[in-house]
Amino acid sequence: MKRLEAVIKPFKLDEVREALSEIGVNGLTVTEVKGFGRQKGHTELYRGAEYVVDFLPKIKIELVIADDMVESAMDAIVKAARTGKIGDGKIFVTSVEQVIRIRTGETGEAAV
Repeated sequence: MKRLEAVIKPFKLDEVREALSEIGVNGLTVTEVKGFGRQKGHTELYRGAEYVVDFLPKIKIELVIADDMVESAMDAIVKAARTGKIGDGKIFVTSVEQVIRIRTGETGEAAV
């Protein structure tokens, strides 16, 4: 099993969720986060004063899936989240050793 964490632009969430459900992903966790990468934030003008916004709003999507679904899930996320502009986000893939469903006690892929 693998854990995918994708950090994307907030307005792309619905498109990514739909793309993942089309390939059979039936569970994910979404968190509102802030951060910056190469774009290093930006400046804004508010009531005549200029200020720097260091941390930009992002969405983090987390899902645990079977090994054979990793490539299709990554492709779906990339296609749905890409705008072609800086700040589109990143995907991180890590191994998951064990999963336990608390309610039933199921373990492994049955618990996902």
